[in-house]
Amino acid sequence: MNLTVRHLATFREVMRSGSVSEAGRVLGRTQPAVSAVLSNLEQELGYELFRRDGRRLVPRPEAHYFLEEAESILDRLAQCGRTMQEIGGLKQGALRIACNPASSTSVVPGVVARFLKGRDNVQVSLMMRSSMIVEEWIASQTYDVGIAETPQPRRALTIRRFDMNCVCAVPSGDPLAARDVIRPADLDSRPMAALFDGQHTHTATRDAFEAEGAVFDRRFELRTFRPALGLVEQGLCFCVCDPLTAVSYETDRAAASLLAFVPFAPAVPYEIALLSPAHRPLSRLASEFHALMETEMQAIAERY
Repeated sequence: MNLTVRHLATFREVMRSGSVSEAGRVLGRTQPAVSAVLSNLEQELGYELFRRDGRRLVPRPEAHYFLEEAESILDRLAQCGRTMQEIGGLKQGALRIACNPASSTSVVPGVVARFLKGRDNVQVSLMMRSSMIVEEWIASQTYDVGIAETPQPRRALTIRRFDMNCVCAVPSGDPLAARDVIRPADLDSRPMAALFDGQHTHTATRDAFEAEGAVFDRRFELRTFRPALGLVEQGLCFCVCDPLTAVSYETDRAAASLLAFVPFAPAVPYEIALLSPAHRPLSRLASEFHALMETEMQAIAERY
């Protein structure tokens, strides 16, 4: 059996209009052409759908059942066409995004919010995990876009690297807030908040202090930088933190910000990357989001 869309559309119109000539007018075809399609349809099915009564076609019971099936199929095809047009116009689809803690608070949600304007039918899965897990999710080809500390090169990943420098968070009323640059000597023996042992920003910050003969007094040890900023607000410590956390804080607090973020020297590098699966092409929707996220990350890299 070889049923076609033309068979179904022609049959439906004959049933709706009750006339071959009227169906032909609606479909823009001649009466003989419509009759030929109906005859071919009946040949494919192996039995008649209509009883011929002179020039009239009287639907048999089978025709009414077949009409339900034909309409269901044609409606699904029409919906499929509309859906594919929306997907092509980036109006519908799904995004799977994974991000590390530093980017999850404001940076990625902010880009997602801008991207979704006018795209009410786009669904987003946004998951926050450690950089190591984000890397594995993207490498497994199950997520579209990932933001993580720059991993080692591997075949399963496409990596867009951004080289950023950490900044020093100080209370806005502290004299150091007016500095153009803060150095280890300015923080000699002063209480600091830093990440856990072995984390690269902690190691680089500690090494910078040691290189200049300053004492690095880590009063607070944390897993992520965001809680550290609350401690800095209270005047309990200072913190050399990543720029994504700084941007997220400034975005959230806006005019109510109690902190200043000052460049720190010598530079404490913070390597962050935009990851995508190497073995699965991105959809047009995911590619558009990736490009917007790339622009945002570059702007942050140039901000401090």
